[in-house]
Amino acid sequence: MQIAIALFDRFTALDAVGPYEVLQRLPGASVTFVAEKRGEVRTDNGFLGVTADAVFSEVPSPDVVVVPGGIGTSKLREPGAIHEWVTNAHQTSTFTTSVCTGAEVLAVAGLLDGLKATTHWSSYEVLEKMGAMPTGQRVVENLGERIITAAGVSSGIDMALRLSELLVDETAAKAMQLMIEYDPEPPFDAGSVEKAGDEVMTRLLEYLVDKT
Repeated sequence: MQIAIALFDRFTALDAVGPYEVLQRLPGASVTFVAEKRGEVRTDNGFLGVTADAVFSEVPSPDVVVVPGGIGTSKLREPGAIHEWVTNAHQTSTFTTSVCTGAEVLAVAGLLDGLKATTHWSSYEVLEKMGAMPTGQRVVENLGERIITAAGVSSGIDMALRLSELLVDETAAKAMQLMIEYDPEPPFDAGSVEKAGDEVMTRLLEYLVDKT
């Protein structure tokens, strides 16, 4: 089972690494990080580098495609190498997936036209303009089209666990969950816009300005 995780400049680390930690443990699975060029690709804040071991053309037909999101997707809103790869890979993939604003890449590649999909809450409007139907669900499955999208950042782990069930079985997915000890008990209940409140949102917007 070949799993390809796409990288691009200023992707969000956990969008890629969260699914990686789950999927690389499946029996018979191999994971390759792919990009337009081989070598180090820096994350959204530039603090972390992840190595792409192959270019897109070297992994033309993976069984599973994972496209992370991040600030860098704002520069991927016109067709390019990553979109061509996603379009071609999807023709034979078992599942093509995205995390966070990685859904925009799938949309530009023409895979989300008229489909329900999810992304980071701040990007619903952008995704809608690209032809998808955004929803606030944490994970959205279009199994007939072999497409799964996950919401922001941490939801990629949820998506990967569901993907493990689809690829193997429920027990395998639960085993992956136990392996990574994914049993979250966050100290705060502010993980959605509805729960966070105005004070938290104001602070978040201040932080975003500082990081861009």
